[in-house]
Amino acid sequence: MEKIMIVEDDMKIADFLSSYIEKYGYEVTIAKDFEHVLDTFREVQPSLLLLDINLPSYDGYYWCRQIRNESICPVIFISARTGEMDQVMALENGGDDFITKPFHPDIVMAKIRSQMRRAYGEYATKYKERVLVKEGLSLYPERLEISFKNEVTQLTKKESDIIESLLERYPRVAGRQDLLEKLWDDQVYVDENTLNVNITRVRNKFQEIGIENAVETVRGAGYRLRISWKEEKS
Repeated sequence: MEKIMIVEDDMKIADFLSSYIEKYGYEVTIAKDFEHVLDTFREVQPSLLLLDINLPSYDGYYWCRQIRNESICPVIFISARTGEMDQVMALENGGDDFITKPFHPDIVMAKIRSQMRRAYGEYATKYKERVLVKEGLSLYPERLEISFKNEVTQLTKKESDIIESLLERYPRVAGRQDLLEKLWDDQVYVDENTLNVNITRVRNKFQEIGIENAVETVRGAGYRLRISWKEEKS
């Protein structure tokens, strides 16, 4: 069953949408913790997200940007804001569509179905899925997934990009500056520690699929993938 996640702080609207959408065979989750929307998203893994803009703590634009770092699932903004700039901001921050309040539930369902078809169904782009394979290690960038010897784990978008860079340069070194520019090319300055933190997360993901010591630090240069070390855990 396809899952829809609703992030709306007006519980009357959220409950109304949930009841209406469920009638069409979808499984619906309403987010209740507005300070940890991304955690709920990771737990639910929805096929589509309905997202309000005006939320406690952080607005919908912020949460859409966080989600876009690790998922390409359709995001439909629902908001009482009617200005053209609000709709532009929604799309610029990663949204796929925009619905203004008050809305008719049939319009919401039509837009949900449209986005589902484009993302997963008859209108989805037909192309061969990209897979990077080196010595039995397989990365699926579109799925944000990596596998090795029947072990599979999910990745964030940043983790997938790092692993892709390491695989593309394997067995050569991927330079630190190259990784920084590829992963954060939209930012003027990124703390070096940010890359270190993401490399640590990548190492943990390799451990989850049974590969120890997969990412070697090459002092003064960058990082190198050592898939040949995979047999250490066999």
